[in-house]
Amino acid sequence: MRFFAAARAAVGLDETTVTADTLDAALRQVAAVDLDRWTALQERCSYLVDGVTTRDRTTPLAGVALVDVMPPFAGG
Repeated sequence: MRFFAAARAAVGLDETTVTADTLDAALRQVAAVDLDRWTALQERCSYLVDGVTTRDRTTPLAGVALVDVMPPFAGG
């Protein structure tokens, strides 16, 4: 799992490894340095699951190699 921009700041890492059945379960495993900010930010993020964009946190992760956490970016 890779984190970008505000997500990286809230989590305090560029990337981490988790094992989970769904995107939501994976997100709950992340030990953020700013838990309140991380919890609030998850609702506004888009996620790239092996390169496919989703906002559905029930997305299964079986066989998935990479999840990118993409917060909203200013200017596009």
